[in-house]
Amino acid sequence: MKDIFGVKAAGSSFKTELYGGIATFLTMAYIIFVNPSVVVNAIPGAASDPALYNQYFGAIMVATIIASAIGTLLMGLFANYPFALAPGMGLNAYFTYTVCLKLGIDWKVALGAIFMEGLIFILLTVLGVRTKITNAMPKTIKIATGAGIGLFIAYIGLKGAGIVVSDPATFVTLGDMTSPQALTAVFGLIIIAVLFALKVPGSVMIGILAATIFGAFMGITKIDGIVGPIPDISPTFMKLQFNWESIISPTFWMVVLTFFFVDFFDTAGTLTGLGHSAGYTDKDGNLPRSERAYLADSFGTFIGAIFGTSTCTTYIESGAGIAQGARTGLASVFTSVFLLLMVFFSPLAAAIPSAATAPALIFVGSLMVMSLKEIEWEDTTEGLPAFITMVSMPLTYSIATGITLGMIFYPIIKLFTGKYKQVNIMTWILAALFILYLIFLH
Repeated sequence: MKDIFGVKAAGSSFKTELYGGIATFLTMAYIIFVNPSVVVNAIPGAASDPALYNQYFGAIMVATIIASAIGTLLMGLFANYPFALAPGMGLNAYFTYTVCLKLGIDWKVALGAIFMEGLIFILLTVLGVRTKITNAMPKTIKIATGAGIGLFIAYIGLKGAGIVVSDPATFVTLGDMTSPQALTAVFGLIIIAVLFALKVPGSVMIGILAATIFGAFMGITKIDGIVGPIPDISPTFMKLQFNWESIISPTFWMVVLTFFFVDFFDTAGTLTGLGHSAGYTDKDGNLPRSERAYLADSFGTFIGAIFGTSTCTTYIESGAGIAQGARTGLASVFTSVFLLLMVFFSPLAAAIPSAATAPALIFVGSLMVMSLKEIEWEDTTEGLPAFITMVSMPLTYSIATGITLGMIFYPIIKLFTGKYKQVNIMTWILAALFILYLIFLH
């Protein structure tokens, strides 16, 4: 198996890939329960009927597991990258609260829109369009994307631990550092940092598990069982709908286009950022075998729509596995296996509190900002677009938005400083499309 994935050639080992797969799984396992808790609200009557809620929650949970496991497995076997896939946060909220509840589109038709988006993605990937568009992004924006993702996931970790909380006056502020969640996260972060500095194998994974145990003493780790029954998948399986009314509806295609746009650049940014942090990218910041990675991502979305969940995307939590030393698709295979096992052991996965995975996200974020040293900060035409790209991601809670703003500023600043020859035609086209997106779709 090691020869198939080139583990030795990648400077890794079977044990390191296993630890990396576990670390990625532990940091993303929350999606198994968070995603259905969001998507289930798109089902009419589910919010007010406990029996209906539980029925659809279980089906969507299984759909989340299957789509994530298959997408992640394809990423490992086909693209040979340690990247995991799952339904994207933000995209699932758009699916539920905007498409279904605000626009009044039936959830089955909305799944049809996601299915259509997946087909379009597969077609564009096969034609090589996705790779060409991603390669047209300036290297500065690609580097800043990796750092921005680092800040983003660190923010998610701080928020999950209650260290950063909302505030009506300042939007965010420091939370209660004496709370069980904050203390658990700080404990786990210290464990990870010390073990990583001492080059102890499995430092990130050990830190998560140590924080989980510490959380038990703090009263936030609660195990309600180990094995649970497999929920019935029939309420959502193959329920996506296409009908003539939706196909000729401009609103339907606007939804498809919005899903497409956000997912496209969210995935492009994540793949580029993770690839850069793992040392996969070439001198221009391009990711080898990107077509295969995009295909795995496309099929994840395609399969998710069939089973009954929102758009799948590459997960930034994969950085935890990369920080653990994972360098090949073998880690993704392990992550996929653990995801599938959660069909049987969902109560066990639910026992890991967000405060225990938060330190891994914060630590990985600190590693990903190291790429900033490669940016020519003394050149404002490079530094400012990079800065805007980087800070916009955590502040708008969107990777795609960070890329959008950075890609608009980059060519404009180059133009008015007389450096327009440094911008290729594809970058200008993308900038124009981003502007149209902000005006009509955002």
